[in-house]
Amino acid sequence: MADHDASRGYLLDNSQSEAGIRFQAFAELFDPVTFRHVDRLGIGAGMRCWEVGAGGTSVPLGLAERVGPGGRVVATDIDVSWTRDVDGGVIDVLRHDVAADAPPPGGFDLVHARLVLVHVADRAEALRRMVQALRPGGWLLLEDADPGLQPLLCPDESGPEQQLANRLRSGFRALMAARGADLAYGRTLPRLLREAGLDDVQADAYFPITSPACTVLEAATVRQIRGRLVAEGLATDEEIDRHLANVATGRLDLATAPMISAWGRRP
Repeated sequence: MADHDASRGYLLDNSQSEAGIRFQAFAELFDPVTFRHVDRLGIGAGMRCWEVGAGGTSVPLGLAERVGPGGRVVATDIDVSWTRDVDGGVIDVLRHDVAADAPPPGGFDLVHARLVLVHVADRAEALRRMVQALRPGGWLLLEDADPGLQPLLCPDESGPEQQLANRLRSGFRALMAARGADLAYGRTLPRLLREAGLDDVQADAYFPITSPACTVLEAATVRQIRGRLVAEGLATDEEIDRHLANVATGRLDLATAPMISAWGRRP
């Protein structure tokens, strides 16, 4: 999702070139987890899916493969810069604000959002609208980060390079929190799905360490937010340059915040 106001909203603007790099890294890191759950829920031929806050193309394309020509995938975001090229055929790409706009019509067998709601100011309303969009028996699959559970970029803080990395990650979390992100949101998903009236609620969590994609993701993220880190006094340009050089060596064991996946079925 994109940041249309420099003082609030999503910190990581989809209009920047680094956004595409981040989407590719997320796909490498998390698509196997997402589609393991999608397949377990039995999403297949002829079904209708709503991908909320799609960002990149990998999830809409993967869902389209599963539902086939008789199905439909609606991929929405407030910024569709990176998904508009897959619009057509099975996939409909729509500009849409999940917390403000009515759900796409028709009812869905699957509604899915990954790393979206943690950034949405009115996440309770967004969740209500996603539940509303489910057909009876349809599944809601939410996957969101919980930086509070594992706040470190380098869990093995073994030297000054790792200490600097963790300090910059702390600055990133501060910028997110200042824009309304809930850094403990992921852990609440199972309860929230039960409170929304869904049945058969389950959840699990995953976070990678020492993946090449973690290195790519970190470099792209820091380049995107470096101006705000410096402006807020959270880091100097010299520290950011030194950190990016450390990341480029590939010798830091970088991690992500845990991604918690939770799913439930509408009665």
